[in-house]
Amino acid sequence: MTDMTIHDMLTDAIRYWELRRIAYNIILVSIVVVVFVLQLPDSRSALSADLAQSLFILAVLANVAYCAAYVVDVVAQYSAFRATWKRYRWSLFAIGVVFAGIIARFIAAGMFSHAA
Repeated sequence: MTDMTIHDMLTDAIRYWELRRIAYNIILVSIVVVVFVLQLPDSRSALSADLAQSLFILAVLANVAYCAAYVVDVVAQYSAFRATWKRYRWSLFAIGVVFAGIIARFIAAGMFSHAA
C-alpha cells in the first residue's frame, strides 16, 4: 500500500465522482424526458405540482444513492488493490448508471401513464 492518507483518498474520490455526477444526472433526466415524449399526449395530462414534487424527491434520492460509490471507492483505495481499482472504477459508474437508468425508466413510465 502507498503512503496515501485518508484525506488524499477522499480528495481523489470527490474529484473522480463529483465530475461524473453531472453525467449521471444528465443521463437520468434524459431518460425521464424520453419516456415523457414517447408517452405523449397521455403524459401531458399527468403534469401537476404533485408530479414536479415527486420528481424532485426522486432526483434527490437518486443523488443520495449515487453517494454509495464513495464507500466502495474509499474502501477499495485503502486496500492493496488501489492501483487496479483506479483503472477499473469506471465500471462501478457504468453499472450504477445502468441500474439507476432502469429504475428511472420504470418509475417515469408509471408516473406518465395516465389511465383516466
